[in-house]
Amino acid sequence: MIRILSLIMLLFSSTAFSQTLLVLGDSLSAGYQMPADKSWPTLLPEILAQQSQPTTVINASISGDTSGNGLARLPQLLAQYKPDVVLIELGANDGLRGFAPKILRNNLSQIITLIKKVGSQPLLMQIEIPPNYGKRYTELFSNTYPNLSQSFNVPLLPFFLIDIIVKPQLMMKDGLHPTAEAQPLIAQFMAQQLKPYLNKESVQ
Repeated sequence: MIRILSLIMLLFSSTAFSQTLLVLGDSLSAGYQMPADKSWPTLLPEILAQQSQPTTVINASISGDTSGNGLARLPQLLAQYKPDVVLIELGANDGLRGFAPKILRNNLSQIITLIKKVGSQPLLMQIEIPPNYGKRYTELFSNTYPNLSQSFNVPLLPFFLIDIIVKPQLMMKDGLHPTAEAQPLIAQFMAQQLKPYLNKESVQ
């Protein structure tokens, strides 16, 4: 009887405090040109479980999405999944298409506002673009993220390719997307970055 009760309590503890993380991203998180089960968001739950942070990860990333695309999809995603935490990994396609930084800033501002409005925790990821767009544009683009982080009091997570992009063997030939071999490394990196914001005791 005691063993049965212990098992029930174990199962309860592993599910009652489970939280939901929504990844709102683009091809960098969608598993570009690879099976979906190889993408880092798919690998993340097992690592988080090992950290005693049981988490359901919803990968709502779509290749090619801009910040505007993410903004348009967000209300339905929030209503459907009711996530505790939303990781915003958007902007790379805005930069690659040369969109004005103020467009990126406005879209990300609305995304953060919508997430906060429903009581979820927004996390903003720093995005970097290649330097061939010119120093002024690159700096304006890059500075958008820390400025928003400060303005909205939202955590800013480091770009998850910062240590990957310098290793050609972990990048696809386009120089923009991580390979399947890089996904476990990204998942480990993201688990550490997310750890402070996935506190199961704080989830109601």
